[in-house]
Amino acid sequence: MNFIFRGNEVLLRDADMELPDALACHALGEAAKAMHPLWLTADCQDFCTQVSKDIKAPAGYSFHRLRGVLAQLGERGAAVSRAYQVSEWVRTHRYCGVCATPMQKSEKELCFHCPACGFAAYPRVSPAMMVLIKRGEEVLLARHSAYAQARYTALAGFVEAGENIEEAIHREVFEEVGLRVRDLRYFGSQSWPFPHSLMIAFTAEYESGELRIQEDELDDARWFGPGDELPEIPAIESVAGRLIRANLAPSLLAQA
Repeated sequence: MNFIFRGNEVLLRDADMELPDALACHALGEAAKAMHPLWLTADCQDFCTQVSKDIKAPAGYSFHRLRGVLAQLGERGAAVSRAYQVSEWVRTHRYCGVCATPMQKSEKELCFHCPACGFAAYPRVSPAMMVLIKRGEEVLLARHSAYAQARYTALAGFVEAGENIEEAIHREVFEEVGLRVRDLRYFGSQSWPFPHSLMIAFTAEYESGELRIQEDELDDARWFGPGDELPEIPAIESVAGRLIRANLAPSLLAQA
């Protein structure tokens, strides 16, 4: 498979949302020549690249915002996620971050190394917590202010240096909504290419506090329970969508 990205967009065929074939890659010419393998195996057939933002899609193809189409790609979504993260790693590590020497690709592992100072750069993975807070039959859902047309979802945030996941959950919950929680329970995880996250999802029980929204992070946060109208939530293909649906009251689940 060929994965061609233009910034945060992925190239897909108009007729069926398929990835570009060899003819489409050839039509892009020099722009698509620097293809990087996704796997370090002799028979690898999956390659990715980033093209410049002024590149136009070949006939029969269009660039689509990755966030908007990832859920539509089904089983291909995981491969697209990996390809995007590998392509971004390649794009941002052409030169050594220590001494600015051009980096060299390792033949043994997914790594760039500096021939001058020995610095090694691997694809970046940023752990992020996600937590759905429960209070009886109610769940707390929030709408994040960073995204236009944002859905209501569970709270989330990046783990900071020196923290473990549990500490990050308690800190983020208190910072974003002013609540204390208890009884953290692991739910699941998912690689998420925005930008290079590993989402690690939990449930937690409400312990104390009144809702106090961190306005630079959230537009809204509310408890939803039986008798309420469920807002738009993430698709079931995402760990957020699965986490929420697994913990909704029956009357809310019927709306999901």
